[in-house]
Amino acid sequence: MKIDRLLSIVILLMNRNLIQAKELADMFEVSVRTIYRDIESINQAGIPVVTYQGANGGIGLMEGYRLDRNILTDRELADIFTALQNVSAYGGGEHSLLMEKISSVIPPSKIDAFRSKTTQLVVDFSPWGINSPLEERLSTLKEALEHSVAVTFEYVSAEGQSTLRSVEPYTLVLKGQSWYLYGLCALRQEFRLFKLLRMKALVKETRTFTRQDLPAKELPWIAEMTRETSLVPVVLRFTPEGKHLAEDRFDYTELEADDMGGYRVSLDYPEDGWLYGFLLSFGTAVEVLSPEHIRLKLGEMGAGIAAKYGCSK
Repeated sequence: MKIDRLLSIVILLMNRNLIQAKELADMFEVSVRTIYRDIESINQAGIPVVTYQGANGGIGLMEGYRLDRNILTDRELADIFTALQNVSAYGGGEHSLLMEKISSVIPPSKIDAFRSKTTQLVVDFSPWGINSPLEERLSTLKEALEHSVAVTFEYVSAEGQSTLRSVEPYTLVLKGQSWYLYGLCALRQEFRLFKLLRMKALVKETRTFTRQDLPAKELPWIAEMTRETSLVPVVLRFTPEGKHLAEDRFDYTELEADDMGGYRVSLDYPEDGWLYGFLLSFGTAVEVLSPEHIRLKLGEMGAGIAAKYGCSK
């Protein structure tokens, strides 16, 4: 990722007087031309990086200028390190170099406290068990994003329709425990959100593209969060045997003990396919007390499941 590379270059320049552009290019596995573009970006950010010519030349901070090592506090450095560490838990260790550079600026006397801070919070996006096909897709898409290369894949919609898509990838999005690709779709001629689990035969094209500004309209994963939806008040009753399921899913403030040894939960939900799947996931541990039409629909769905397995009377 470019931001990782820029931060790493800045930290290197803090610790070394001069460094060769070729050395940086080899270190980050990019071209020398890319390194010089990075230097320009760093200069635009207000950090005066200059190149010195000659046999002993290289890239360094402007003479007389030194970046304040205390520009970030130890706590802030630990927070950045923790965030990179958590993101790196899924999809490879491309942040390891930056993490190493951040660790290098911590004084030896503070390294134990720094390590303690970086182990206080773990956010692991990776699923339980092995999920190598999804990891392979993520790796392919990250490479395509890095080099602005279009990708082609067969996409199966929620309705089961399959289409061949050529997409210019812009952003990988993790939302609701699922990965999505946001990109410009050649078929629809607009930006679309694609769920990675619905992709088949993903390949990188030879065609490159020039990144443009994202559409001015609200990004779909943000729009979905703020979209006004019609909510339905739902009242649930968990059996005594299912209390642990309720405790795993709901906050204790949402649980009301009933006189039968179970829990009663009253919350507002959008009535859609997710809601019915969510309620069915509890099996017989939950009963919908209201509204009546959701009770009836769940009963019909339960009867259909029983019939499929030959359990109907």
